[in-house]
Amino acid sequence: MSLLKIHAHDNVAVALVDVKSGAELQAGSTAIIVADNIAKGHKIALCDLRQGQNVIKYGFPIGHVTQDVKAGQWLHNQNIKTNLGDILEYSYEPMPPIEQSSRNDRSSFQGYRRQDGRIGVRNEIWVVPTVSCVNQTAQLVAKLGHDQVQDIANIDGVFAFTHPYGCSQLGEDHGTTQRILADLVNHPNAGGVLVIGLGCENNYIAEFKKVLGEYNPDRVKFLVTQDVEDEMAAGRQLVEELIGYAGRAKRESCPVSELVVGLKCGGSDGFSGITANPLLGSFSDKIIDCGASTVLTEVPEMFGAETLLMNRAKDKAVFDKTVKLINDFKTYFMSYNQPVYENPSPGNKAGGISTLEEKSLGCVQKGGRSTVVDVLGYGETVKTAGLNLLSGPGNDAVAATALAAAGCHIILFSTGRGTPLGTAVPTIKVASNSDLMKRKVHWMDFDAGRLLNGQSMEALTEEFFAYILAVASGKLTKSEEMGFREIAIFKNGVTL
Repeated sequence: MSLLKIHAHDNVAVALVDVKSGAELQAGSTAIIVADNIAKGHKIALCDLRQGQNVIKYGFPIGHVTQDVKAGQWLHNQNIKTNLGDILEYSYEPMPPIEQSSRNDRSSFQGYRRQDGRIGVRNEIWVVPTVSCVNQTAQLVAKLGHDQVQDIANIDGVFAFTHPYGCSQLGEDHGTTQRILADLVNHPNAGGVLVIGLGCENNYIAEFKKVLGEYNPDRVKFLVTQDVEDEMAAGRQLVEELIGYAGRAKRESCPVSELVVGLKCGGSDGFSGITANPLLGSFSDKIIDCGASTVLTEVPEMFGAETLLMNRAKDKAVFDKTVKLINDFKTYFMSYNQPVYENPSPGNKAGGISTLEEKSLGCVQKGGRSTVVDVLGYGETVKTAGLNLLSGPGNDAVAATALAAAGCHIILFSTGRGTPLGTAVPTIKVASNSDLMKRKVHWMDFDAGRLLNGQSMEALTEEFFAYILAVASGKLTKSEEMGFREIAIFKNGVTL
C-alpha cells in the first residue's frame, strides 16, 4: 500500500512511501494519477479542490487551499493555509463516555513505596540548586555522589538539575520557578534530595521552604554555600547522609493504578498522527481503565483540535477550565503580538505537516478517548485519576519538565524526527516510523511504525504496556543510558 486515507470523509491521503509523478495509485476506493513527486508522510489531493475549500484529514479541516488544486497534486505549505484565528467562544457538547473494560486488571510493577505512601519508579538522589549561581557546585556535588553509589544496587544514581533562574525575577514569574523546583524536590522518584543555595538570591532557602511545605528532614537536606567554608566537603557529607537514608528503600510490588504517565510529542512527521500518537492514546485508555492517570500538555498543539478535548470533559466545570486553558494561552501569544498559529516547526514541515490544525489533530490523539477529569495550571500536580490536561507550551524541554513536576513517574515521547532529550524522570521515545527506529537505535525506545506494516493496535498496545511496566520496574530508557537529564522552566516575566 502506497497511500493511506485515514478517515472516510478525508479529501487527502498520506503517502506511506515516496511516490513518483505519473504513478497510478489507489487510496481506499479512490484511484488517482500522481501529479507531483511526493515524499513519504506528505499529502496528496484525492479530488479537485477549489480555492478556499477546506482540506480534510482525520475527518476534520486542517486548513484551506489557497489556489485551485487538481486530484493527484501535492498538498503542503505552498497551497494550504491555516483556518486558525484568535479567541473563540465554545459551547459544551458532551460526548458519551467510553466504556471502561478492565477495572479488574491486577497488573503491577516493582516500585518504591515512600514514607508518605506514594510510589516512585526510581530511587535516585537529586541535587537541586535554588539559583543558577550554584549550578556548577550542584553538578560537582552530584558527580562526587554518583561516584559513591556505583556499588549500591538499589540507588539509581545522583543527578543535578540545573537551571538559569532563582534570582532577578519578580512576582508570578519568580513564584513559577519556586513551584517547579518544589515539585521536583517532592517528586517520589527521588529517594533523597539536596537543595543547594547561594545565600543572597531571591529564592533563598528560607523563602523556598515556605513554598516547599512539609518535608522529611531525612529525605531532604539543605546547603547554603555562603555559610560554609568548604561547600564541596559539606555537600559530599550531606549526600552521604541521603545515600544512607535512600539506600534502605527496596522495590516492592505496586499496583499499576498508582502510576502517573506524561504524554508528549516532538519532532512530529506525517506518520505521528497515524502510528505513535494513536499508540500513546491506546495505552492511555488502557492504563486509565486500570485506575491510573495520564497527563497531556503542550497547549498550543491543541489549537484547532481543542473541541475534541472540551467535549470529553467530565462536567461543565472541567469544560470551563479547558476553555480557559486554551484561551489563556492564546492571550499569552497575543500579548507578545505573536500569531497563535505560528507552528509547525521546520522539521514538522519537512515531515509532511502543513498547519497547526494538522499537527494538533495528530497530537491530541495521545490522549486517547478517555474522559478529561481535570485541568492543571502550570506547576500544579495531579490529584484526580484519569486523563488530565496540563498548562504548558510545546517546547520539548519545558513541556517535559512540566510533566515531571506535575508528578509523572514516566514520560512517553512520540517523535517522527528523533531526539535524544531526557528529563528528570524516565523518558521513553516512541518512533512513528521504523526507519527512524533503525537509524537512531541509541535514541529510540519503541517502534510504533510497525502499525504501518500490518501489526494490530491491540497487539502493539499490549507489548507497549508490558514495556512501560518494565521501565517502571527499573529498565533504563535510552536517554537514561546516555545520561541525558535536564530541566527547563517556563519564564514569563522581566529579568532585573
